[in-house]
Amino acid sequence: MLIGLVGVFALAPVLLSHDVYSYVDYARLGVLHGLNPYVYPPAAEPLDPAYAHVTWIDATSAYGPLFTLLTYPLAWLPVWLAVATLKATAALSVLAIAVVVARIAPSRGVSPLAAAAFVALNPLVLIHVVGGAHNDALAMLAATLGVAATLSAREAGAGATFVAAFALKPPAALSAPFALIASARWKPFSPYREDKASSGLGGLVVGGGLAVLVLGLAAWGTFGWGWLDAIGLAGENQGRTSQMSVPSTLARLTGLDPTAVRAAALALFVLTFAYLLLRTWRGMDWLRAAAWASLSLLLATAWLLPWYLIWSLPLVALSRDRPLQLLTLALTAYQLPARMPL
Repeated sequence: MLIGLVGVFALAPVLLSHDVYSYVDYARLGVLHGLNPYVYPPAAEPLDPAYAHVTWIDATSAYGPLFTLLTYPLAWLPVWLAVATLKATAALSVLAIAVVVARIAPSRGVSPLAAAAFVALNPLVLIHVVGGAHNDALAMLAATLGVAATLSAREAGAGATFVAAFALKPPAALSAPFALIASARWKPFSPYREDKASSGLGGLVVGGGLAVLVLGLAAWGTFGWGWLDAIGLAGENQGRTSQMSVPSTLARLTGLDPTAVRAAALALFVLTFAYLLLRTWRGMDWLRAAAWASLSLLLATAWLLPWYLIWSLPLVALSRDRPLQLLTLALTAYQLPARMPL
């Protein structure tokens, strides 16, 4: 059933968002037109076949350099085939996340089938992430592999995959600081391991450092320093407001100034994030803390799109926290009408 439903949405036409055409257009700008997609927007080449389907024609790329590099080979394909490839990538990434989550689940005391279904059968994942071919699935696959590597004491691999997640789409790597703290904090004394921080921290830092070096050189060699603007561009979304974001809804219902509500929500998230990091250092389950942090970000952001929920779903599925899971399902239900042509 899970594979069948994901397959149905993968085979459907592109649903409710044209971001996938932006992915293709940025690749074609770089490969076929010799224009850096972090400097030039789609409007720089209005005669390109992908341009007719692009929504944000004046926006330079807001995506990580690794994702842009991975899409470059698609520039040589017809636009329809490039889009189909990205839809297949999103579907396979969602299925892969479900498999990884299911494999982790028993060690967390969670049902593997329930954990996989919580991620892959979420209607926002099916309709938007798979149906819309959003790159959030690929980014969260890297982040989920980082979680799995951390839990299995493969810290070097964890560091590399967390960096890859950040280089695909920065918010996907939100769990990385929690994994880092969990590796660094003092462990209870055991005759079988040191009572001080184990070599896990060193492995995570080395793996992450090597990944930063390799990806940084590749990004600099291809895009110069222009790709750093993508991080700032993503941050500028807090200056925008989506109709169904929680701060926007709160401002609408209360009559409060939307700008003040956005600022308060952002400040509350920063405080919550810092509190969860401190709790993790003091011994809180780092995966549960990361799950709360990811959902807090979704609740606080003024620019909330329905496919963003996949940022938290794998973490929440493994959190062993029923209130957190119920709150995530409530946010899912609230986001269902978003972006629908009603």
